[in-house]
Amino acid sequence: MSTTSPSTPLTTRAQCAALDAADPLAAFRSEFVLPEGVIYLDGNSLGVLPARTSGRVRELVEVEWGERLIRSWNEAGWFEQPHRLGARVAPMVGAAPGQVVVCDTTSVNLFKVLAAALRLRPGRSTVLAERAAFPTDLYIAEGVTSLAGGGAHTVLLDSAEQLDGALGPDTAVVVLSQVDYRTGELLDMAAITRRVQAAGALMVWDVCHAVGALPIELDACGVDFAVGCTYKYLNGGPGSPAFLYVAERHLAEAEQPLSGWFGHARPFDFTPGYEPVAGIGRFLTSSPSLLGQAALGASLDVWEKADLAAVRAKSLALTDLFIELVGPLAEFGVEVVTPRAHARRGSQVALRHPDGYPVVQALIERGVIGDFRAPDLMRFGFTPLYLSYVEVWDAARQLTKVLESGEWRAERFSRRGAVT
Repeated sequence: MSTTSPSTPLTTRAQCAALDAADPLAAFRSEFVLPEGVIYLDGNSLGVLPARTSGRVRELVEVEWGERLIRSWNEAGWFEQPHRLGARVAPMVGAAPGQVVVCDTTSVNLFKVLAAALRLRPGRSTVLAERAAFPTDLYIAEGVTSLAGGGAHTVLLDSAEQLDGALGPDTAVVVLSQVDYRTGELLDMAAITRRVQAAGALMVWDVCHAVGALPIELDACGVDFAVGCTYKYLNGGPGSPAFLYVAERHLAEAEQPLSGWFGHARPFDFTPGYEPVAGIGRFLTSSPSLLGQAALGASLDVWEKADLAAVRAKSLALTDLFIELVGPLAEFGVEVVTPRAHARRGSQVALRHPDGYPVVQALIERGVIGDFRAPDLMRFGFTPLYLSYVEVWDAARQLTKVLESGEWRAERFSRRGAVT
């Protein structure tokens, strides 16, 4: 196709409509509540509401809690829920049964697995992380090492490319995000894990921006530990519970620091001494958030019908389309920072612009919802189960209009909210 101006897209809207008509995932759109007049490109931050979630949460509130009361711990299976949900998440991250449990938050779970990993490498004191990682990963790493004693400390890499030069005999653990939350860059999980373990260290992966967007193979890649959230691509809802993975080979020896009663071998004996239960349950700490787990369960009902290979194929097609359509916006100072190569791309596209925040706010006013990450990144997430090709085309056109008109310069668009 020939080069065109921003006003003349390379791919036509009619071509996008034809792609939608042939889309094998199109039927999933009806499984979600999508507000009229909104194109939602922020599912990489908070997924939309599954249509069945409200009914499931209402059932828990009105029947399991409202009518059956405390009996539901047994009758409705509340007590086993973290394990049941973990077993349902496991296939999505390429894990055999008994290695995944749903509980707590990503930050809390990262604290658990990092502390456990450090204890499995006595005599080593360095945790390696990427400086540009999601900040909570760094804060948690610093917190864990500050409590560990023995000279434990965190070393920050400017990029994952510096990993080989940083690995050494003192490296205990490496923690990285499979998909960069800012740029959408996808790291090679298998290759990096091999290099880390060859140096005698343990590998922890944060898969928050990958789970539900692409197939993940924790077992096949030989990963030691992993954590992830469920409120982004998995549509579990705001604040929905996170999950953690511990490779089966570590379960007998791994000791996590938050030794609460749900991880006890016999919690209802109410004995004062702590004895961890065998298996992944030892990484539980306290009573589960049952409302959040009910919402997640409803979303997993949808996900269990989806083919992750098809999700990945459509994700790449949607992001290819958006990158193509916004390419001509370079004349307005827009730079595509997400890698073009499929093997290096997650399911979002990040655009750099010196006035990214007001541009995003102007776009939101036009009904296209993305988000902004300081200092200058506009992020757009592509969620294949409910996003259409036509919507991607329309979103690119609206972004073009925002930049062509200069409307983003209006003062109201520069007012910062608490959440960007």
